[in-house]
Amino acid sequence: MKILGVDPGTRFVGFGLVRSKLGSLQSEDYGVVVAQGADLAHRLRSAFEGIGEVMDRHRPDCVSLEEVFFSKNVQTTVKLGEARGLVLVAACLRDIPVHEYSPASVKKAVVGSGQASKIQVQLMVRAVLRLSETPRPDHAADALALAICHAHRLGAVGALRVR
Repeated sequence: MKILGVDPGTRFVGFGLVRSKLGSLQSEDYGVVVAQGADLAHRLRSAFEGIGEVMDRHRPDCVSLEEVFFSKNVQTTVKLGEARGLVLVAACLRDIPVHEYSPASVKKAVVGSGQASKIQVQLMVRAVLRLSETPRPDHAADALALAICHAHRLGAVGALRVR
């Protein structure tokens, strides 16, 4: 099974493709789509097209996406919702099912604690996927964590162990 984790944003959309194979996980690709444009509408269009190209190239079985969380800054929350919407539409147009997880449930699935720090999540993503270095930028590491979370929820891997 190929799981595409997506960390949406209006400037950068992180993506991480993980394959579940024989009870273990492998990273197949990760990175960011850089949204181009002088205004929000053009950046959203660019991000939509870019994440659509990633979906077309990799043809994932499903997408794992973070649920909306509420920031103290209303503008941030609204923009995150708009970015999530473009990912939902891109997946829907390709008939790819989307599964959503809270930030705390992603941290708990990857690190074992819903209160884990960003650095702890990045280090566990590196260890679980047996990567030679920590995925950069942060958006890509977050996307890989989302994919790992979904694989864990599916039972596609045994208990996440660091080797």
